[in-house]
Amino acid sequence: MNSSWNPTHGWEDLVSAALVGTDRRPLPSGAATPEAELLDHAALLTVRARAGQTPREGRPLEAAPQERQPEVSRAAGDRLARILGGERPRLLTEWLQAAAARGHRLSPHLLPELLDQAARDRSIRPHLGVLAGARGRWLAGLNPAWGFLLEEVTAPGAAHETWELGTSGDRKAHLGAVRAADPARARHLLEETWEKETPQDRAAFLEILADRLSLDDEPFLENALDDRRREVRHEAADLLTRLPGSRLALRMAERAAACLHTENGELHIAPPLACDAAMERDGVRAKPPRGTGERSWWLQQIVARAPLEIWPRLFGRPPGELVRMKIPDWGREVMAGWVRATVLQGDPEWARVLFAWDPLADLLAVLPRKDREDVAAGFVRRHGLDGQLIMVLGGAAAPWGPDLALAVLEKILQVSGTQPWNLSELSRLAGERIDPALYGMAERLSPEPPIQEVAALLRFRDDMLKELQ
Repeated sequence: MNSSWNPTHGWEDLVSAALVGTDRRPLPSGAATPEAELLDHAALLTVRARAGQTPREGRPLEAAPQERQPEVSRAAGDRLARILGGERPRLLTEWLQAAAARGHRLSPHLLPELLDQAARDRSIRPHLGVLAGARGRWLAGLNPAWGFLLEEVTAPGAAHETWELGTSGDRKAHLGAVRAADPARARHLLEETWEKETPQDRAAFLEILADRLSLDDEPFLENALDDRRREVRHEAADLLTRLPGSRLALRMAERAAACLHTENGELHIAPPLACDAAMERDGVRAKPPRGTGERSWWLQQIVARAPLEIWPRLFGRPPGELVRMKIPDWGREVMAGWVRATVLQGDPEWARVLFAWDPLADLLAVLPRKDREDVAAGFVRRHGLDGQLIMVLGGAAAPWGPDLALAVLEKILQVSGTQPWNLSELSRLAGERIDPALYGMAERLSPEPPIQEVAALLRFRDDMLKELQ
């Protein structure tokens, strides 16, 4: 390398020469071309800059704390390594969830790869709070990119002493455990620290109050309607909507009754003309989504927050008849409001009626588990394979029992003979949602490749879960 370039010129002069061109700012001769000379000097200055840094004073790292959780078995760790290596990668979340629920921790050599993945994929972070163990939290303290781990639950069932000093995850777990055992005590805990909580934590803590919700929670939730954070206000409004006797529900019932009336066997609608401050406080958002009119948007929200029990009382008809009534105008908005109300209030009767009118996964999720699987299995047997079928099955919580499993496997057999190109998503759902202990039923059902592929995935999951026991 030609070293005739004056090193005192520095990087700035070199950049200037690159910007204006070596023909206008020539470099010392010696290289084959001016461009090569410029690159030579850039390489030289880079090495000088790196080698010339004054080393910082270093301190030995403290050793990672001792682990208290049991490590996953060798077989389970090996299977996780295979999943991370590309074998059945979609099962990663199920593996992590099952291992965390059992209080296990990961083998140390798997931690860096999983923490890197969690830095990109927020959905797996809650599981890693447990699985990373003491070493994982030690590593997170050394690498800012892994700092998210310090906010997650540290161990299942270990959050009972951490309300004052624990991570956000531990505090949520603690509040949930207290809520399940003593709802009033959980609410009192939250009231004591409410003003000191971050907006994000306030919204997350309110979600926990959904468990064992009662009118005893109403005064606290009414106050939360005035919170500075919109997410907190809307979470409080959602919870009050689930309480048919709450003041918010009664206010919404009055607004809804003013919008709907029957005439000549039809349901006629008069949407609100304005969204006032009182409506906004009760959770009605004034600004509609793009493409939705204001009055349409306000109407949907009012119907969604009104107690479902008022409609049969107002119009003297059961839910099944109400849903089938003719609505000359604004019918889509009323139906959308009823669907949202059904999901918020968890009403199985309305869910069955509305599912028959429009099969939606959210409605299916409202039903008790046995009813959910029966309704889903019937829908699978009646309906062709399309996007709606896939969405409905997405609402059927795993693991699927024998009846729904059989209905889906039979649908796979049927479609494999008529639309084999359309099987992938249905087969994936079957392999990932059917109870893995039913792999034998799938193996015996048919020797056809699509069924055997599902059976192989079920057996893989069954082995995976047994290794974590």
